Amino acid sequence: MPKILIVEDNEKNRRMMRDILTYHGYEIIEAENGEEAIKMAKEFNPELILMDMQMPVMDGFAATSILKNDPETRRIKIIAVTSFAMVGDKEKILQAGADDYISKPLNTRELPERVRKILEEVL
Repeated sequence: MPKILIVEDNEKNRRMMRDILTYHGYEIIEAENGEEAIKMAKEFNPELILMDMQMPVMDGFAATSILKNDPETRRIKIIAVTSFAMVGDKEKILQAGADDYISKPLNTRELPERVRKILEEVL
């Protein structure tokens, strides 16, 4: 069963992603900020991280960059989950190291499909 780390400071968003992905058979672990995400990625070695980009303590840009530059965690796929929707935001997010990008509000049908597609690349 693939393991997914959900990194999101909003409890409602975290719960919604957890419920959808648990229903689709994924093992879920959670973090509330980028600093926790880095620790949990090293401890639990997930196949995928769903990374909110705007969070307190450490944002998703910094956490993604750290994870992708660390030999221990660089192979983990990261999907940025963000409300950034301005021209150029997607490019900035991908430059930070994210493998894909999903905008908020989340499409509950799109989420499991995007997760499945990106996990096919690593499994």
